[in-house]
Amino acid sequence: MRALGALARPVLARLPPETAHRATIAALKLAPLARPRAPDPRLAVSAFGLEFPNPLGLAAGFDKNAEVPRALLAWGFGFVEVGTLTPRPQSGNPSPRLFRLQADRALVNRFGFNNLGYEAARARLAARRIDGVVGVNLGPNKDAADRLADYALGVKTFAPLASYFAINVSSPNTPSLRDLQRRDALDELVARVMDAREEAAPRRPVLIKIAPDLDLRALDDVVAVCAARGVDGMIVSNTTIARPPSLRDARAREAGGLSGRPLFEPSTRMLARTFLRCGGAFALIGCGGVDDAESALAKIEAGASLVQLYTGLVYRGPGLIDEILDGLSRTVAARGDLAALVGIRARDWAASTG
Repeated sequence: MRALGALARPVLARLPPETAHRATIAALKLAPLARPRAPDPRLAVSAFGLEFPNPLGLAAGFDKNAEVPRALLAWGFGFVEVGTLTPRPQSGNPSPRLFRLQADRALVNRFGFNNLGYEAARARLAARRIDGVVGVNLGPNKDAADRLADYALGVKTFAPLASYFAINVSSPNTPSLRDLQRRDALDELVARVMDAREEAAPRRPVLIKIAPDLDLRALDDVVAVCAARGVDGMIVSNTTIARPPSLRDARAREAGGLSGRPLFEPSTRMLARTFLRCGGAFALIGCGGVDDAESALAKIEAGASLVQLYTGLVYRGPGLIDEILDGLSRTVAARGDLAALVGIRARDWAASTG
């Protein structure tokens, strides 16, 4: 399947990006499972009370409806996060809503949580056994009367099936969603989610996914709420609404969240600042701009116990997974235990400016 992916990538690149994405999901549903690579036990990670065969995961957004987590795990990912899912199906924002910034190795999306809803995804996950870590990323419907209740319902719906829950309060494509990162709103949300977790899925990890655009005071508030409420971890970060002056592609002017290589530095800086603030209270997943072994290692050195990617897969294909894992194996062979590298450059990254 990896070889087929390399052959198909030039064809997919000529299709409209959302069409190419749907074609990829369809191919994964039909193709035989890839033969899993032999795991390197030196890359195994313990985090959030879970065991991961390696630290590389697929971020939410690729498998929105939990259609192909088994196939993605077979590609070699140490974990897969499905979603973002909402209680009721919703179509999201009008098309076009996904744009390739080829010159910048980036994407802009304004999907707006398009998905088939909790029940459709729950049925898929329940239909067959999945050997591996599968997180479920939860969000509210755009027109929800009580957004906090939508998250709590997600915890209850996926309690028997999710390895962990990712609470998405940071997508820029649902109006006012990011307001849930404010201290009082986040505290109420986390309280509701943790109550639902204790009722339906005791000790199942709950992670909060934040934006890279928070100022330091807002970040202090988020970390304080997460620590006080016993959250198990954070994902740093979602896409950005910023547009770095280095962008060259004219499609950078499109509204939506920017991902890919231009997100690497700001998201890694935010990761490091989060790591220093949480003081070991919980582990972090680093996400944003990972497209080679060096950028994955940089996330770990900035404070991530685990790393996620998505846009890099669009441009590099599934061979990127082996490239990153092979690179991390070489790093471990040369420098020792992977866990000892977590956060060793956090202060450097936190002090950097973009």
